[in-house]
Amino acid sequence: MVLLERSPLVVPEAAAAASSPLRRPSPRVLREVPPPPLDPILPYLRSINKVMDELRTGPKFEAAAFDRLKICVMECIDKYGDDYQYSTDPRLLKIWILYADAIGDFDKAYKQLEEKRMFLEHALLYDAYALFLFSKGKVLEAGKVYEVGISRKAEPLDHLKKMHTIFLKHLEKIVEEADADALPKPSKIQKKEPIFLDPWSESTMNNLLENINVDLKKFSGYHKSNKVYHGKVPLTSPQNVLRNKVIELGGRKYQIKGSPGTGAFAKVYKASVDGNTEDLVALKIQKPPFPWEFYMYRQLDTRISDIERPSFGYTHEVHVYADISVLVCDYLPYGTLLDVINSHLVLERHMDEVLCIYYTIEMLRMLETLHSVGIIHGDFKPDNMLVCYPSGEITDETFKGETRSERNQGLCLVDWGRGIDLKLFPAGTEFYGDCRTSGFSCVEMQEQRAWTFQADTYGLCVIAHMMLHGTQMSIEKAPRPDGSYMYQPKSPFKRYWNVELWKDLFSTLLNATSNGSDAAVLRSLRMSFQEYLCSNRQLVGKLNQQLAKQKTSLCLS
Repeated sequence: MVLLERSPLVVPEAAAAASSPLRRPSPRVLREVPPPPLDPILPYLRSINKVMDELRTGPKFEAAAFDRLKICVMECIDKYGDDYQYSTDPRLLKIWILYADAIGDFDKAYKQLEEKRMFLEHALLYDAYALFLFSKGKVLEAGKVYEVGISRKAEPLDHLKKMHTIFLKHLEKIVEEADADALPKPSKIQKKEPIFLDPWSESTMNNLLENINVDLKKFSGYHKSNKVYHGKVPLTSPQNVLRNKVIELGGRKYQIKGSPGTGAFAKVYKASVDGNTEDLVALKIQKPPFPWEFYMYRQLDTRISDIERPSFGYTHEVHVYADISVLVCDYLPYGTLLDVINSHLVLERHMDEVLCIYYTIEMLRMLETLHSVGIIHGDFKPDNMLVCYPSGEITDETFKGETRSERNQGLCLVDWGRGIDLKLFPAGTEFYGDCRTSGFSCVEMQEQRAWTFQADTYGLCVIAHMMLHGTQMSIEKAPRPDGSYMYQPKSPFKRYWNVELWKDLFSTLLNATSNGSDAAVLRSLRMSFQEYLCSNRQLVGKLNQQLAKQKTSLCLS
């Protein structure tokens, strides 16, 4: 049995003491028939523990012990498997796991628990199911079970994430060993033909949505109806019609308070929840329905570390109808990075270089984190960057380490409708097609060449250029001594800027190749910017002053 040793069952000490022979009542006392036990699964727990002890002593009576264990757990689940009294009791969950192992069908047991909505918040359920699947050779299914558990924030979440990481490392080792064994002699190696496709074409998106349909249904917060939206107020109404109207979704009432913005593919509204004006969310309404963005958010929940996760926005749930979909997301009140840039242009000023450096560090960290886990944002522009402010003052210690020491993000990247999950494509896939966002099409898109991470890194360069110069970026080809050429911005750098720092950023990212992950390059660039900030304490002090001034200015506007 795969899971026996992973599922110890503990009988409470008080209950064990009560059953001790030393506590037996005097034979002279006449006893009435005892009432039914307050804890009816306790006798089963004792029987299971007894059998487990027998199994640990040796194989002498193993077959008979297994039979008794199977009978015991099946009888217990039959009588108390869906008893509300035990709906959150981990002892019953462990009996369910033994039951699944006993019948040899964890899929059936897991499906039953899903239908009963029992133990879905317990990490042990997902860990045990994933191990069972892995033991049966169902490796991909095992990985997906871990991802579902993490997306549901099953507790203890840290333990589940740790087990998922161990699982992935073990899987990598198996793949590497298999590849080494299967590797043909050098003379017989055949070069694979590269795979090129448009990640945003209708056919690609339809295929992807079909492939992830089963996973979507398992994610916490996913609600689908085959009917059209039947609310009193049509969600496709103009903003002035929707203002102050109340719409109901999933048993909650959302009152529309305004519209932070409308994109090319959706309308976004600010709304209060259940009459609480302090509880604000963003409602993203799309027609036709488009659950892809919800899928991307759940991938972020699974793959990004807790300390970096706030940099990428959160979604609570999605309601998918036949005609529209509504994504319920966190609402942040401080505007976008584009608002920050424009606030300086209104005053006919450019952003101070120390602010540009700070936000560039934030963006480099974002892309380093995303690209290292196989995710491309695909729409990396300043109006998709929500501004955040640290709870306390920034110090030079903030920039000394390779990783964050606390959750003190300065930006939050949202709008994942154009996101690309590289794990859904064969290894080595490259993309073609244009993002169709004016000024943000990377060099490869402009020249109709294949691209991968350049879709994001070019966007970073454009944003850095907008912060420094106040204008979008135009590029040119500059000759190199060896006869080749490189891309660079047309606008010159100011003499009083840290020219070498900015030159290195633009020359590296504008001339990147599509081969492999660029996370190491992004980390190196980020560290060079951080080292510069740490080299002068006055710069960090100036940064705090600029951020405080900016926060006050934007809140008043």
